[in-house]
Amino acid sequence: MFTAKDVKDLREKTGAGMMDCKKALDATNGNMEEAITWLREKGISKAEKKASRIATEGLSEAVEDNNVAAIVEVNCETDFVSRNSEFKTLLTNIVNTLLKNDVKTIEEADKLVVENTNETIEEMVIAFTAKIGEKISFRRFERVEKSDNQVFGIYSHMGGRITSLVVLDGDNKEVAKDIAMHVAAMNPSYVRSSEIEEEVLNKEREIYKEQAMNEGKPADIAEKMVEGRIKKYYKEVCLVEQPFIKDSNISVEQYAKNNNCSIVSMIRYEVGEGMEKRCDNFAEEVMNQVNGTN
Repeated sequence: MFTAKDVKDLREKTGAGMMDCKKALDATNGNMEEAITWLREKGISKAEKKASRIATEGLSEAVEDNNVAAIVEVNCETDFVSRNSEFKTLLTNIVNTLLKNDVKTIEEADKLVVENTNETIEEMVIAFTAKIGEKISFRRFERVEKSDNQVFGIYSHMGGRITSLVVLDGDNKEVAKDIAMHVAAMNPSYVRSSEIEEEVLNKEREIYKEQAMNEGKPADIAEKMVEGRIKKYYKEVCLVEQPFIKDSNISVEQYAKNNNCSIVSMIRYEVGEGMEKRCDNFAEEVMNQVNGTN
């Protein structure tokens, strides 16, 4: 009915993936032009052509239901699209689908069917990419379970630019939300110092020792200074040791203890963190779209 060369040719013409090209040729009995139309109607060719573009804007969201919570980041190319109500609906559909399904990877999540639709998450993202004209990327998620004697804390900043999710031992929802807010604001790297890799600590010690030696301190004094600076480093990067944002006279850990709670875990998503930011000439991009060259 069709050959491997037909699949290759269709892929080159549309930019769609190999499996999608096979599906298109299957659906159209190997007719190349009809297969191109099939892919366009599905929004696949247009979406695939945008796959190499950079999407560092977007939103994150976290939700909970009983003993399960999920946190998600979905990206787009511009802030304009992230403010679109349909984009927010897409994000909510994804996070709620993940809340109800125990999956571990993006690949598994992509195949989940969104409730009250006939579309998988992957198909929904592809369709929205085609409709909106920007690359849309389901970047990451985590699904967290807690016990009955624990509590979730969720905090969203700037409408979802930053979202944090914490788990506490205890049952104080207000305290959990306060600590989630602290995580969003202060961006700790670890919950406690025991989580810091030895390699990271050794690198910090080397830096602090070199700084002390450059200040003219003898080696033995430099060593003592290193340990003092490591303790200061803990207060900067470890959640439990940071001064609490609402009361800098106590640590976050002490705030939790004062309310009969202890911190178990934290997750913090900041949209686009760790990604290469796009640097475009906006006027040029608009003209490209007007002229149909983008």
